[in-house]
Amino acid sequence: MEILSLPFMQRAVIAAVLSGLIAPAIGTFIVQKRMSLLGDGLGHVAIAGVGLALMTGWATMPVAVVVCVVGAVAVELLRQHGKATGDLGLAILFYGGLASGVLMAGIAGQGAGGLSSYLFGSLTSVSETDIVLIAVLGVVILVTCIGLAPRLFAVCVDEDFARVLGIRVKVINLLVVVLAAISITAAMRTVGLLLISALMVIPVAAAQQLFVGFYHAFFGSMVVGVLAALGGTVGSYYLDTATGATIVVTSIVLLGIAWLLGGRIRRAHQFIPFVEDHGGHDHTPAENHDDGHAHKSGVKVIQHGDHVDYVHDGHRHALHGDHYDEH
Repeated sequence: MEILSLPFMQRAVIAAVLSGLIAPAIGTFIVQKRMSLLGDGLGHVAIAGVGLALMTGWATMPVAVVVCVVGAVAVELLRQHGKATGDLGLAILFYGGLASGVLMAGIAGQGAGGLSSYLFGSLTSVSETDIVLIAVLGVVILVTCIGLAPRLFAVCVDEDFARVLGIRVKVINLLVVVLAAISITAAMRTVGLLLISALMVIPVAAAQQLFVGFYHAFFGSMVVGVLAALGGTVGSYYLDTATGATIVVTSIVLLGIAWLLGGRIRRAHQFIPFVEDHGGHDHTPAENHDDGHAHKSGVKVIQHGDHVDYVHDGHRHALHGDHYDEH
């Protein structure tokens, strides 16, 4: 392909794939915690790190990572100790980060325009150093998310039950927000700090439409994220549009497709409904049911625990003593 013959697009594709993997990986747990807007808030905090780097002349991504992680830990500690009254404290921190970032960028002589590539993404400006740093951060995030997936899931779904299991809930909660902060700053060149929250949430929502079970949805969200990142990157090249916005729109399109396919998949795998037997029905005699009835056309034989069920004519019969009951 012509697009892959260009060095800057090669770097862009690699960065997009990495972002498509790591954002939904941690996004799965954020969605389970019902904190879908956390990425948006931490993106505002990361802007302060970008502004600080521009003002001091330091490397942008490492400074943004440190500032965003500190902000994420502060937010989580305030939440755990009940110091944040509603959303007021969080709003002050988030928008304070945005304002201070713009202010420091202005002091550096770049103004708000100098932040645009970080706010909305700029894949074409990704350097080899950025790729190496994104890859390292990506490995850390993926290894942690996959390795601690059962504990992360338990805490995100039910903190009280996780405590009963002996899981250190406070530590896990801190870990989730720290991983979210790292993911946001790692993907700021790809999607942008103002749009990265969408890549953390929308692929997860799409995977939940297509897959049943935590692990299937977890890995499925990463597949959707990669497809959205690749589709958006290629689309932005040919359409001459902003990469971050194109990736987000692509992920929304994939969510719509997943919603349509998910409905068909669920209808195709509908379970036979439970029919309560109140004892007033005539039961089929047990004799010869196994030999004769089971082999008739249209009758399904299903192993159900320690017995066999027979499914036919909208009913599900199971042997009960000398007769068959609706199961």
